[in-house]
Amino acid sequence: MRLVTFQPPAPGARPRLGALLVEDIVDLNTALVCHLRTTLGGDRAYEVAAQDLPPDMLAWLQRGDVAVRAAREALEFVRYALGRGQQVLAPRSEPAVYGPDDVRLLAPLPRPNSIRDFLSFEGHGSMAKTKDWYEVPVYYRGNHCAVIGPEDAIPWPSYSDKLDYELEYGLFIGKEGRNIPREAAGEYIAGCTIFNDVSARDAKPDFYLSPGKIKDFCNVMGPCMVTPDEIDPTNLRMVARINGEVWTDGNTSTMYWTWGELIEYASMEETLYPGDFLGSGTVANGCGIDHGRWIQPGDLIELEVEGIGVLRNRVGPKPDVRRSLRLRQRA
Repeated sequence: MRLVTFQPPAPGARPRLGALLVEDIVDLNTALVCHLRTTLGGDRAYEVAAQDLPPDMLAWLQRGDVAVRAAREALEFVRYALGRGQQVLAPRSEPAVYGPDDVRLLAPLPRPNSIRDFLSFEGHGSMAKTKDWYEVPVYYRGNHCAVIGPEDAIPWPSYSDKLDYELEYGLFIGKEGRNIPREAAGEYIAGCTIFNDVSARDAKPDFYLSPGKIKDFCNVMGPCMVTPDEIDPTNLRMVARINGEVWTDGNTSTMYWTWGELIEYASMEETLYPGDFLGSGTVANGCGIDHGRWIQPGDLIELEVEGIGVLRNRVGPKPDVRRSLRLRQRA
């Protein structure tokens, strides 16, 4: 399945869990209501659908295997109904299927529980040249409250003149686990998405404790989350285009650390929860600084990962006021 979170067109409507069906977006919870109404009746169908297939991505992940089975059942029902030329409406006239221009896609999970972004590609970053990097996976904690989705404008921080994209992909955890052995890691993966780890290159790290203001202002995810049954993350082409020009052309197969090793390390004496996000780190030559080039206001950034899709965003304008990160100056 290719799962999304979308904003319905109705005024005041809350974001909902959906699935891509060719170009259409299926509201999975509503689709299950439509499916169950024939055997349970209207009111009971709503109750069971809310329990088995919540309309929220995080709640759906937390529900586990029951929700996965219900989503597949709902999607198959819609496929069958559309194949017979039937309209799919719930008892209260809510549509279960939307056209691509009827809704707005958000990040697959607009507010992950957490973000751990690894440095797992050997060809990116100076730390990859140290002995320790080959023995211990390196990651930092990102700002899980600063996630945006496809087509959203990338904000330009007021303290930076050198903004950069970073071509990554990542996965969402779908099951709670602690001290997960690498051999069992696949059981904990809910799905994969594209990740643009936007960076302000002229900001300075917080005394090497974390990237801090280099990255905390924006994390881009989307356009969908692809479930493991539909994708093999070990050999996917990764391409970055700026205004249509290819700047990066890489492959997930060049990761030094495997997802099994990364999940094992992240869960070592620490519990992973449904809705946690793990980033791969930037593929080799996967950012502007690797090419000595910088993105500019108004640029169109398209990050494509084979089997997932294209994450498309335009860079916003520079703020009129330039701020300094130096709160105190030496005398």
